[in-house]
Amino acid sequence: MFFILTAGLALWIVAHLFKRIAPDARAQMGDRGRGLVTVLIIVSLGLMIWGYRGAEFIPVYTPPLWTVHLNNLLMLVAVFVFGMSATTGRLRGKMRHPQLTAVKIWAVAHLLVNGDLASVLLFGTLLAWAVAEVVIINKSEEWVRPEPGEARKDVVLVIITLVAFGAMTGIHAWLGVWPFPG
Repeated sequence: MFFILTAGLALWIVAHLFKRIAPDARAQMGDRGRGLVTVLIIVSLGLMIWGYRGAEFIPVYTPPLWTVHLNNLLMLVAVFVFGMSATTGRLRGKMRHPQLTAVKIWAVAHLLVNGDLASVLLFGTLLAWAVAEVVIINKSEEWVRPEPGEARKDVVLVIITLVAFGAMTGIHAWLGVWPFPG
């Protein structure tokens, strides 16, 4: 299963970095390229989930119990930060890479509570990918900070964050992973 997990991670990285590594080839593909990348990302997610869920538990470190609380707080922050990429409120433009920042927060949060080899491989690799992606984007593209919008849109973001966090914890519980202490 580690092979499947690793293949999913490799496919994820290649699919996401393709337009940065080979911009001319990606541009020549046009809309077909967007569809291909979407399919590759979906397949990579499937492989990562399959490989991770089926991987043998090989302990690397034992996380302290209190990190569950920190994980939940960081996950709430990660969902909020991810949502900042879509907001048109006052928070718009406060952060250049909200989605990649959210992935980094998500990965760190999960490394705090999962000390097995499959988790280190999955979350550690995605953390490294997100850091590399930010560096590559910052070196290759100028950023024009968008103008902030209405504050009431940020209230909507908070509500959506709470609902999404609730849904995600529900999915974890449904999959048999209780995300709360005790």
